[in-house]
Amino acid sequence: MPKFVTSAASGFALISITVLSLALSACQAERKVVSTPSSVSSGKSAALQVMEQVAIAAHKCWFAAKDPAFRAYRMANELNSFSGRPRFLLVPAKNYEAKPLLVVQAEGASRRVEYFGPLLDDKLGGRITGDIARWSSGNNACASNA
Repeated sequence: MPKFVTSAASGFALISITVLSLALSACQAERKVVSTPSSVSSGKSAALQVMEQVAIAAHKCWFAAKDPAFRAYRMANELNSFSGRPRFLLVPAKNYEAKPLLVVQAEGASRRVEYFGPLLDDKLGGRITGDIARWSSGNNACASNA
């Protein structure tokens, strides 16, 4: 024979279930809003947009132009990174799998470009810094060779 719960306990259980249902439906509504696509017209993050701009200029000015200052290096693009941090690397030309000598990256909604690596301590450091600052600001001109 089934036991019946007292009316106070069943009332409390009914209220708890109702509150829990409302809370769950509120969470589900938030998820729908959060999963709405962003309003960026190109569908690209700000980080990817700026890194494409910088990488294209770096390739054009340093490598496609056959700049002798960059002859000892190769560029490895990682712009399609799923980590949300598009970047490119400069590595030794004869050892493509070596530790990067320069990392240039951006992250998230910011157009801020970060760069680091031992190549910045080399004689090219000032030129690299100037080029990246110019390219990330929207000016894709090549500097005179140093």
